[in-house]
Amino acid sequence: MAIHPFDQITDDELRIIVKLVKDSYPNDKPLFAQVDRLDPPKKAMIQYLDAEKQGVAPPVIPRRGYAYFYIGEAFHKVLVNMTFKHIICDETLPDGVIGPMVVDDVALFEELSVNHPICKAEIEKLCLPDNIHVVCDPWIYGTDDPNEKRLLIQCYMYLANKNHSESNHYSLPLKFSPVFNGITKEFVRIDYLPSGADEFVVNETTKWDEFPLVEYHPDLTGITKVREVKPLIISQPEGVSFTVDKHKIEWQDWTFYVVPNAREGAVIYDIHFKGRSVIYRLSMSEMTVPYGDPRGPFHRKQAFDLGDCGFGVNGNVLGLGCECLGVIKYLDNRRVTATGEVEVIPNTVCLHEQDAGILYKHVNYRTGHKVVARRREFVVQIIATVANYEYAVQYIFDQVGEIKISVRATGILSTMPIDRDVDVNYGTLVGPRVMAAYHQHLLSFRIDPAIDGHNNTVVYDDVLRMEENTKLNPYNVGFYTERNYVEKSGFIEQSPFTNRAYKIINENVINPTSKKPVGYKVVMPARQMIMASPESFNTKRAKFATEQIWVTKYEDDRLYAAGEFTNQSHDDTGLAQWADGTENVRNTDNIVWCTLGFTHVPKPEDFPVMPVEMHEIGITPFGFFEKNPALDLPQASNATNKSVLFEENEKSKLSTTQSSCCKKPSL
Repeated sequence: MAIHPFDQITDDELRIIVKLVKDSYPNDKPLFAQVDRLDPPKKAMIQYLDAEKQGVAPPVIPRRGYAYFYIGEAFHKVLVNMTFKHIICDETLPDGVIGPMVVDDVALFEELSVNHPICKAEIEKLCLPDNIHVVCDPWIYGTDDPNEKRLLIQCYMYLANKNHSESNHYSLPLKFSPVFNGITKEFVRIDYLPSGADEFVVNETTKWDEFPLVEYHPDLTGITKVREVKPLIISQPEGVSFTVDKHKIEWQDWTFYVVPNAREGAVIYDIHFKGRSVIYRLSMSEMTVPYGDPRGPFHRKQAFDLGDCGFGVNGNVLGLGCECLGVIKYLDNRRVTATGEVEVIPNTVCLHEQDAGILYKHVNYRTGHKVVARRREFVVQIIATVANYEYAVQYIFDQVGEIKISVRATGILSTMPIDRDVDVNYGTLVGPRVMAAYHQHLLSFRIDPAIDGHNNTVVYDDVLRMEENTKLNPYNVGFYTERNYVEKSGFIEQSPFTNRAYKIINENVINPTSKKPVGYKVVMPARQMIMASPESFNTKRAKFATEQIWVTKYEDDRLYAAGEFTNQSHDDTGLAQWADGTENVRNTDNIVWCTLGFTHVPKPEDFPVMPVEMHEIGITPFGFFEKNPALDLPQASNATNKSVLFEENEKSKLSTTQSSCCKKPSL
């Protein structure tokens, strides 16, 4: 079967890129950081999709890919035509432009941090018993010096139970932190970590036995009796309501493509509902996690989980009955090792249906008759582990035309050592002499809208009080909406007290019922944005995190909110450049960027493993349809849903009408 332009990169295509790079440098050993496909040019792809719908031969679109790699300490990016197997261009990036972390190197830096002679000398001071050992978390170095152009790795050190691989080292942070050159692997220095309320470093020898381990793994918690939880089985005896053809999904009048990739985890393309275009491309674009601990070196803790690491290459291998329940279809992801070998990461994207309560209901109080339909959802989920944190990102489609983006954060807090009897107002004590700093999670989602076509407009509506004591409003109860149009690239300010609503409309298509342009509403609660000073590197590197909604003009390859290369960056090369107020964005092909932010003030209940915290964005029809588009759903019936009464001996008391959720009205 021919490869579709949207299809995920294949193993053979990855090998083509690797071979072309290696053949270009026969006397060197390229160190690969990331390899994947590039999106097809949008203009050509729209022609391709139109041809498919018309049943005619689509145009040929050559498949393109990219590779980030190092030759020595020089960082390269190549573009490759995978169809014709040649390199389009090979660019050596300027000094200071640094690619994503090489995944294979994580284990190497863990070894270096405990076996380098200087590190071993620090460890020997601890006089550890045989059952305790030192564990390292290699971290993205961050930025505080515009003259620093090397790829650096900061190693945060901990203690753990040597006899169990799952021991929670985050409960025993140490006070020294080696730094290594990420390319040459050379030792750079040791940072001694502050453990008081200010930057004062108490360089005392840690006594390991003063730190009781706070464990989360069932083998180690000491809990001998677990709660009884009866089986809850999600059964679909007649099969699922969706079909999967490679990457194309059809479900309940939805059609779209789900495509795993290295950086974004999964991208959703060409989204249609009931035969009408809604979104051309939907993805998580970037996520930054800045910490609020002002003490060095913690002030540099700011991860860009997609640009620095890659969400897809860190995707979890998902398991039946664990992260997803019911009848599950999985998609795999792929990555290239540092030496160019292709590895499959199985089951990183799960596709399934779930019940979500009632979709609509009404009871005619005169007759007692009710109509009720249940809400079923289709879920596309990817979960990635980035060091200590897990992020579950779900794209949820329902039967009324809504798309919901749900983000669930869990995992383990990144911890710092703290001296006895010290408390701070920028972190929470979560264990004996262990502190979790306040931090933020700021995620950018990129919406490439196609509301009944590719020329769209972004507006925002405020709800305002009517002028008082007028002929129209003599009792001073009236209120109305006022619409503003986004004309130039830029952002929209939050305004929760005017109930500000963001909408994407098509001014060229009028709803026959409302007599207004068709549209979709972006539902986002007002949230705190990045707390770092506008003059800080944290903010300069992540302009997207300063506002909740951005609008830019579409251009090919403008995909990442903070720019293509974020690792140790000094400036934002994404929205900071594109949303400069110079480009026209009304009634044209534009992009909407949504910043989903949550400020995490840790609590003791978040440790030693954090219960899920959930945040959502809704993309919901607003004047897109003439009436409720879910009226064609079957009515809910216990004949289908097969619920049973809890009290078995009460079954005989039920009448026929009571045992069904719907009854016919009397004639």
